[in-house]
Amino acid sequence: MAALSVFLSAGYLLVEIAAGSIALPRNALWEVVHNVCVPGQLQHGDPMPCLKVDVDEGIDRGFAILRDPRGGTQFLLIPTVRISGIESPIVRERNATNYFSIAWESRKNLNEALRRDLPRDDVGMAINSQDQLHIHFSCLRPEVFETLRAHEKAIGGHWAPFRAELYGQHYMAMWVPGEHLNSYNPFRLLAEGLPDAVPNMANRTLVVVGFTRSDGTPGFVLLADQVNVPKGDLANGEELLDHSCQIAAARNGHATGPESYRTK
Repeated sequence: MAALSVFLSAGYLLVEIAAGSIALPRNALWEVVHNVCVPGQLQHGDPMPCLKVDVDEGIDRGFAILRDPRGGTQFLLIPTVRISGIESPIVRERNATNYFSIAWESRKNLNEALRRDLPRDDVGMAINSQDQLHIHFSCLRPEVFETLRAHEKAIGGHWAPFRAELYGQHYMAMWVPGEHLNSYNPFRLLAEGLPDAVPNMANRTLVVVGFTRSDGTPGFVLLADQVNVPKGDLANGEELLDHSCQIAAARNGHATGPESYRTK
């Protein structure tokens, strides 16, 4: 009876959020994943309302995929273990689950929602917390793509200030090569690459964008920002994503730029 009550409460919460009746409560994602999706998968093989729950390697290394109840082409990867936020050492341990890599490989959900295969350079991922770490993966804002493309020569293999503004804010940026993120844990790259990162990690955001260089080399741009209240910078990396996916509409089936840009 208690389990049914929890399920109904979580279901009602998602309905209200989707209808716009209430804002997303800070603990909502954890409640839905922990109390509904994971038990549903373990007991009945049904992760609903999540799209997927994978705990094959144990709850401590598992994850859930949930379509954002607020709508749009936005999906969330949520660890099945309690992780407060980017400041948790769990995400940067040597054998840590590579949540960014999993989110990247889960972008097929985005393609299915759009009913088309989105070029890799149109996809971005950004961390958030709300009392439980999660990664948003969605379309990239067209102007963010254009700015990164225009300044790609300034993005190297080590963290450095990105001089151009991205949605009104300045980020640190670096680039890593590869079609996939298996070999790179962005949380570790941030913690180990910036000298002052770890003590102030709770005030940082981290964004990862698929990015193919003009010479055809696939890879990723990593973007990091830190809260700076006097300058009006709240380090909200999710702002670089576009849940209405205007970039897909702008393409209208026709890729632009170098031939490699059409690589999925």
